[in-house]
Amino acid sequence: MFEKIISFSIRNTLIVFIMVLALIIAGVWSLQHIAIDAVPDITNNQVQVVTTSPTLAPQEIEQVITFPLESKLMNLPGVEEVRSISRFGLSVVTVVFEEHVPTLQARQLVKEQIDAAAADIPSTLGSPELMPITTGLGEIYQYVLRVKPGYEHLYDDMELRTIQDWIVKRQLAGTKGIIEISSFGGRVKQYEVSVDPKLLRQNNVSISDVFDALEKNNENSGGSYVERNQYAYYIRSEGRVRTKEDIENIVIRKSGNVPLLIRDVAKVNLGSPNRYGAMTMDGKGEVVGGITLMLKGANSSYAIRNVHERVKKIASSLPEGIEIYPYMDRSVLVAKTSSTVTKNLIEGGLIVIFVLVVLLGNFRAGFIVASVIPLAMLFALILMYAFGVSANLMSLGAIDFGIVVDGAVIIVESVLHVLHENYAGKKLSKDEMGDVVNKSSHQIIQSAAFGVLIILIVFVPIMTLTGIEGKMFKPMAQTVSFALMGALILSLTYVPMMSSLFLKRHIHNHVSISDRIVNFFKRIYTPVLSKALQFPKTILMLAFSGFTAALILFSFMGGEFIPTLEEGDLAMQMTLKPGSSLQESIRATNMAEKILLENFPEVKHVVAKIG
Repeated sequence: MFEKIISFSIRNTLIVFIMVLALIIAGVWSLQHIAIDAVPDITNNQVQVVTTSPTLAPQEIEQVITFPLESKLMNLPGVEEVRSISRFGLSVVTVVFEEHVPTLQARQLVKEQIDAAAADIPSTLGSPELMPITTGLGEIYQYVLRVKPGYEHLYDDMELRTIQDWIVKRQLAGTKGIIEISSFGGRVKQYEVSVDPKLLRQNNVSISDVFDALEKNNENSGGSYVERNQYAYYIRSEGRVRTKEDIENIVIRKSGNVPLLIRDVAKVNLGSPNRYGAMTMDGKGEVVGGITLMLKGANSSYAIRNVHERVKKIASSLPEGIEIYPYMDRSVLVAKTSSTVTKNLIEGGLIVIFVLVVLLGNFRAGFIVASVIPLAMLFALILMYAFGVSANLMSLGAIDFGIVVDGAVIIVESVLHVLHENYAGKKLSKDEMGDVVNKSSHQIIQSAAFGVLIILIVFVPIMTLTGIEGKMFKPMAQTVSFALMGALILSLTYVPMMSSLFLKRHIHNHVSISDRIVNFFKRIYTPVLSKALQFPKTILMLAFSGFTAALILFSFMGGEFIPTLEEGDLAMQMTLKPGSSLQESIRATNMAEKILLENFPEVKHVVAKIG
């Protein structure tokens, strides 16, 4: 079969050219649309259930909320494990499903059990909720709302939080690829009615009367409609409060013709609910910000691009003196990683091309083999896009161009050998050149294909990995295999066709640089080989001793799951004494931020989330 493919390619050069052109177009299109990220997402298939109950201690959280939820969730089909965390006022239950279970199906199963467990959890103690459909790598864009110089007196943390919740967050919602926008820091704005007990007693009013009045006087109602001629006029009454004065003027009761208003027994002020967390930056006090969470499985490069476009639109609607300042942007890390991968691929390709040209001793032959490198990469990109493999440090960083062009080198070297051995000093016609390439390729193609297949078999065990290991290393094996398959197909079609067309048909008999290099090493290797064949037992003992020494050294070497990724950002955790207040946590955090900025000039920002 291989021989027929080679013969067809040499006879039908136009068809091969069209196929190569189609490969280039499809590869470039795949490159523009493939998912680009820094590293593979190794998060397992999990669903998290979060319940907040500020009044319960950790042991009560475990007894009243966590345990009932775990009991229900353990019986779900396809569940690998259920784990939980119970802290003061917070319960987090994580349900890990098998990888083949679809995400939405897993969430539906969990939701059904949450509804069933709700009967065992008092509604006043908290309501279990599902976390967004995201992963540990979903935090692709983190920002703060920064006040420009000269406008500091116009905005406090409450006003900034209001802007974040009602302008920024609402406009970021609906961004393609984003599933959730979380707000951090600041005080949530609310109206508080501070009741004076003395005034309540003087006016013979209970606190329940105040509650009822506020509740009943804060709603709109409809009154059907009235038809007049060809029109229908809808009737409605507006009773929702809009301002502080509206709340103050709510009537509690009437004594004769004198109404008793809220302002007669209470004061209405702006306030905020009790806070359990805060956000600080650069030791300058509290700030307000947010995090965009990417949808699980979404293309991170597209998602962050969509966020950038949406942020530009939001900037025009912000109040004067406010700007969105990103302190963590995934595109920066992706750009660094892409730059590293691109640099390594280019340098590796140039080195391989240089070695090919020197050792083949023929510039045209070296160019033909070297051109297989970008074409094989384009073929790999097409299959990566088709199979959903993202372009990242693990998938592209492991490609070895020397291995990729192995089959093409064997075929071209065989053609050059036949030409210089049998046709030195002759000038071949186009048909004769095609016959030489055809015959020499037939003689060596099985060895070339067998070599590529051996390399592919090496990656089979990696492709069988499951869990976190599979998510981390399988993309690497797939990408290398795609490139090798592309190189093998090109070696059967493109390389013989190009060799018959572009190699010189006038064969000169001369000693090239590659011949000198090979002859130099032959003069060293031949006597060493002769000596080695005379003492086979000694050579075997030396090899076995070296292997044993390597095993001993390997047992003492350190190991790690993946290499350290110098992304430029560091995460640290600071723990305070149990019972520390929020203000104490803010004070200690600001102090730590100042210490880091003063002692490490390379640090750009220090951002802390408390709670």
